[in-house]
Amino acid sequence: MEIRGELRIDPGSLPSSAESPAMELAVLYTEPAATEAVLLRAVTLTAGLAAKIHLLAVHAVPYQFNFECSASVHAHLVERLVEIASRCPLPVRPEVVLARSREEGFQFALPPESTVLVGSPRHFWRTPEERLARILAHVGHKVALVHIP
Repeated sequence: MEIRGELRIDPGSLPSSAESPAMELAVLYTEPAATEAVLLRAVTLTAGLAAKIHLLAVHAVPYQFNFECSASVHAHLVERLVEIASRCPLPVRPEVVLARSREEGFQFALPPESTVLVGSPRHFWRTPEERLARILAHVGHKVALVHIP
């Protein structure tokens, strides 16, 4: 499998560009506790950088349904993102995207060559988050897979 981007597992720091100490990270919402842990880890990974975070969630709508999702389900996801973002000391821009699948939604919403953080529990088998990280690295993103307890 040819990987166009980069996949790092539990990095100690994130590389910054030489021209600018500013950095925008995309943190993918997978589940509340994991996302919160990744946001806290992002603070330490970007120490000394002017980092901004794009907190991205995908509301997957199965093919048999229209994109007119239930307003209460969508509102709940937006409230959850805003609540998690409010606890992070870095500037966070939350966003919810509607898509047919989680992978499709993240690929659509991320700008090319984004730096992405994905949280995953540590298991002996490959988790859906690890699969997502590999897909995003394959299409050209710089992905850091952060194992959380």
